[in-house]
Amino acid sequence: MSVTRTRPPAARHRAPAALLLLGALAYTAWVLELVVATGLDPVQAYVSELAAADQPLGGLFRATDLIAGLLVLAGAVTALLTLERRPWATAGWVALALFGAATAVDSRLPLSCAPTSDPACAARETAGLVPATHTAHALSSSCAMIGALAALVLLTFAARRYDRWPALGRLGPPLVLAELAATIWTLASVAAFTAGQGTWALGAGQRLQVLLVALYVVLLACCVARSGRTGTAGPAVRPVPPAPPASSSPPASSSPEPSPSPEPSPCPKPREGDR
Repeated sequence: MSVTRTRPPAARHRAPAALLLLGALAYTAWVLELVVATGLDPVQAYVSELAAADQPLGGLFRATDLIAGLLVLAGAVTALLTLERRPWATAGWVALALFGAATAVDSRLPLSCAPTSDPACAARETAGLVPATHTAHALSSSCAMIGALAALVLLTFAARRYDRWPALGRLGPPLVLAELAATIWTLASVAAFTAGQGTWALGAGQRLQVLLVALYVVLLACCVARSGRTGTAGPAVRPVPPAPPASSSPPASSSPEPSPSPEPSPCPKPREGDR
């Protein structure tokens, strides 16, 4: 009997889980501003301003954003190629891949200056005198957040719909609601800042937004790794029976042959009166 050769569940889940976990860690590199002087106010400044072209540590934060995006993209694609395919989960992995790709592109389109801390930069941005990378950066950042929100919703629904990743099924909904609230806060703050009404703690809202995404990706990575150890997220591998050998002789009939009927006796049996 031959057996279908396939990678063990733990090996198939280990790669996407490791990539996602490393990507989430790189995505939270902005917390270095708590121990390193950046000259920006974490409560007011965009997270992207840390990576602006005129910032002293801009190169470091652009590199970590690029690494984070590529790792999450690789993790999502690996999950699509190696894990069990389910419609909602597949859509969620595609959305997560969009988030990773947009984050990587975002790192290559940095702001030229920090508008929340530099009034001259804000004035040039309002007058449209900044490089086109500002507009491109806003577009790529929007795509990243759309991908992240879609991934959170779709993968959480998949976890509950297919009864997989129990921890994600329990903790996913509150994380999604918190992410939606942080996104609304961030969008309202951006609108207020654009209208000249202050920042409304824009930096705090956006940092909460990206932190929740990173926490969700960490949770997802742990769930994927755990499902590989328990073998609950992949189809069972069954042995394949060998094909029957070819034979030139006709197959024997399975129906029993009829037994021959007894031949009649040539001499009739004498009757009692003939004796």
